[in-house]
Amino acid sequence: MIDKFKVLDIVKDVLEGSDKYLVNMKITPDNRIFVDLDGDNGITIDDCIEVSRAIENGLNRDEEDFELNVSSAGADSPLKLPRQYGRHVGRELSVETFDGKRVEGRLTETGDSQFTIRTAGTKKEAPKELTFAYEDVKTARVLIKF
Repeated sequence: MIDKFKVLDIVKDVLEGSDKYLVNMKITPDNRIFVDLDGDNGITIDDCIEVSRAIENGLNRDEEDFELNVSSAGADSPLKLPRQYGRHVGRELSVETFDGKRVEGRLTETGDSQFTIRTAGTKKEAPKELTFAYEDVKTARVLIKF
């Protein structure tokens, strides 16, 4: 099986010193490698190609064959790292906590350990500012509205 730490080191070397970062990496028992990237200013196809080439060059297909998929954390992907929230300030989020609470609102503020959203409110309820600790959030997704 492909050494996860070797792939991780390759990815970290490529991204070091940039605003790009690793969101998730998975290697399956049948040597399928999945790498999800993000950046403070987004990810381009060229960023994915650079990381993909570095992994290809760092691993030996003669020793172990593998399938490689390097992609950006898509618009419909849940936010996994606190760093991802910062670039979405001002956008609508759907948040679900581990205790089952579900809330939608505009992301107004992010910090090292928590973030704040403002709900829209209804005729019966005024808008609210709600603060969540990242560790309490099961999923948070940016709502894409057309």
